[in-house]
Amino acid sequence: MGGSEVVLLDFWPSMFGMRVRIALAEKGIEYEYKEQDLANKRALLYEMNPVHKKIPVLIHKGKPINDSGIIIQYIDETWNKKPQLMPSDPYVRAQARFWGDYVDKKVYVASKKTWALKGEEQEKGKKEFIEILKVLEGQIGDKPYFLGESFGYVDIALVTFYSWFHTCETLGNCNIEKECPKLIAWAKRCMQRESVSKTLPDSKKIYEFCIEMKNQFDF
Repeated sequence: MGGSEVVLLDFWPSMFGMRVRIALAEKGIEYEYKEQDLANKRALLYEMNPVHKKIPVLIHKGKPINDSGIIIQYIDETWNKKPQLMPSDPYVRAQARFWGDYVDKKVYVASKKTWALKGEEQEKGKKEFIEILKVLEGQIGDKPYFLGESFGYVDIALVTFYSWFHTCETLGNCNIEKECPKLIAWAKRCMQRESVSKTLPDSKKIYEFCIEMKNQFDF
């Protein structure tokens, strides 16, 4: 483990891993980053996440925490200092968990359909993706951040997908900003935060990664 108290097992294009990196940056936590080759998973990943064998995994004092949403909440509770990522009010906190869960269950699957599928299935996927984004945009409304004035849990859960929007638009032949202007305005507002701008990879690099994936796996 190299003696580090905090270690992150991650893969650079993963929007789920990006979430953890943003949360750690928001709290000012130093950590050791260990890039994982998901095509050749290492023993450490299997040991630290034996159930799902997926990244990200946060290892704190030798103990693993899995699932990006759970990791963010763990970070917020363990390093109980500002900024607070989860709302203090129980009702608003419940809303944060609800919308974080919505993002987890809806956005990733639909976004992938825009660039990984072809023909009619791609068109259906593109429509589904835009409809999901419009639901999220409706919740943001005119607020600075998803739940109000403060950047927090749901913003972190959603904003990492912004780095993939260029790929969705280019390969899916759509214009997300035209369909969801307030959502894009929110994303650009989030990008003004150093924790976000320094974490999200260049969108063209993500695009090149996806092209390589499509060529390698012929989809």
